[in-house]
Amino acid sequence: MGCLCAKTKSGSKKNKSTDNKKGRSGYSWENKEDVNPKDFIIENAKDETIVRLPNSVKGQQFIIQNCENSNIYIYDHINTITVDDCNGCNVFIGPTKGSVFLRDCSECRFLIVCQQFRARDCKVVDIFLCCATQPIIESCNDIRFGCFCYNYPPLEDQFKNACLSIFNNNWSNIHDFTPAEGERNWTLLPKDARIEDFFPLPSPEKLGDLQIMTDPQSSLVPQTHGLLQRLTMQYCLVVFFADGHAQNRALALIKELEQTDNILVRTKEILLEEEASERIFGTNAYNKVVKRGPVIGLEYNGKDCINMCLETAKNIATSTGCTGLVYVSTCPKTARKQIESFFSHADVQLSSQ
Repeated sequence: MGCLCAKTKSGSKKNKSTDNKKGRSGYSWENKEDVNPKDFIIENAKDETIVRLPNSVKGQQFIIQNCENSNIYIYDHINTITVDDCNGCNVFIGPTKGSVFLRDCSECRFLIVCQQFRARDCKVVDIFLCCATQPIIESCNDIRFGCFCYNYPPLEDQFKNACLSIFNNNWSNIHDFTPAEGERNWTLLPKDARIEDFFPLPSPEKLGDLQIMTDPQSSLVPQTHGLLQRLTMQYCLVVFFADGHAQNRALALIKELEQTDNILVRTKEILLEEEASERIFGTNAYNKVVKRGPVIGLEYNGKDCINMCLETAKNIATSTGCTGLVYVSTCPKTARKQIESFFSHADVQLSSQ
């Protein structure tokens, strides 16, 4: 993993990209005549509510800094974003193609979607997160993480514009660069934590006709329980293979199983090579079908979850007519090994992107 960006000698913090042609660093908005850098910086806000609506950022880099007791909402896709020296703020950060950096923030609440997440020198912060790779914290304390559960009409397209999958959410698998001996600098939010209890919505005047949904059942991102919430029961791996309807079939199965006692631990959408396919499934029977495109993998945990997943997958195929190929673990003894093999391969693939 790469290290966190450091402060410059002058004490300012910048997240820059390199302009090889000119041999210098620069922001993504430079050399674009129709872009004003000030539109992508929010700073020194105090007791304010600031909203950036869809199509106002359009994949630019963004900076938030030195804000206090303010509500900031960026309802658009972003390239990268840094949030520095904020206190007592609520910040929504839409799908971010690259990294989200939080630094020197305290008593804040965040909703974040991103490829990479880094936090340094933060304390007393709650984060509802959707992150494709392993989130990293450094020199932080009293950080709590929850699964991002949120939706509004343009969000799905914003995920696509940021090259993110709704199934790649590593929110609970935190790596702490500076762990404290005998204690943990981070925890998970309670299982029944609801975003609306932690995070205020903008007023209708600020939102316009943007319809926000915060209940898990309406969330674009499937609600997963995370690795720490596993039950000491049966494990099951479910894999949907690409056929043009895999996402719909996966979401239908997730919705049906929400009515049971089984829990969805984690999800991934990745490409599988033949070698990895044989290692995971223990057969070469799936070597041809994995070449069609990304597969969607789900880990379930619960009493008799293998039979529940198998029956639900069959029922969905019968009721919808979508009979695309799906794999469901058949043996409890090998299911956990398959799960670890699939998700380890997924983590390596996503971290290399």
